[in-house]
Amino acid sequence: MPIATGFALETPSAGLADATVLIVRHAEKPASGAGLSPAGEARALAYVSYFQHLTLNGTAFHPDMLIATADSKNSARERLTLVPLSKALGIPLDLRFTNKDIVGLVHALTTETHGKSILIAWHHGSVPQVIDALGGDPHALFPDGYWPDTVFDAVVVLRYDHKGHFIPGSERLVHEDFANPPGSISGTSSQ
Repeated sequence: MPIATGFALETPSAGLADATVLIVRHAEKPASGAGLSPAGEARALAYVSYFQHLTLNGTAFHPDMLIATADSKNSARERLTLVPLSKALGIPLDLRFTNKDIVGLVHALTTETHGKSILIAWHHGSVPQVIDALGGDPHALFPDGYWPDTVFDAVVVLRYDHKGHFIPGSERLVHEDFANPPGSISGTSSQ
């Protein structure tokens, strides 16, 4: 069952033509505060190598657009998760969107000119709505369609065809493996 977001990607989108969108949740949080825990800081640093060497089905994924939710009084974690990668790649973080501004995010992705390899860090509670708004099915990825609170090591993959249509069934969930060098990720969705 689709999640109501006020916007659904039903028409072709030049902005997403031949694009691959990856979505991660923010890295681990501390018991209190808006930042990252030591484990979260380590994950954010590990993302530098991970995303610089990632291949998807034999094709290198080189992020050319980085998006994180804008800081709120309760969390800067999405931004902090991608800051090391942003610095390493020399790509600015797009911080225009609040966690609840999924309509604005989708509008920007579908109408603006940008790269074709997009990495988004979002609050895990809203990731299913982002997936749904971008044409994917969160129920194909997560139990009951919700990102589990304790899962930090997953990456959502969404793919679009040359007309910017979401490729049905292309959504999948892959789990990071920092113990081994990043390699080709292939296969099907996992829960």
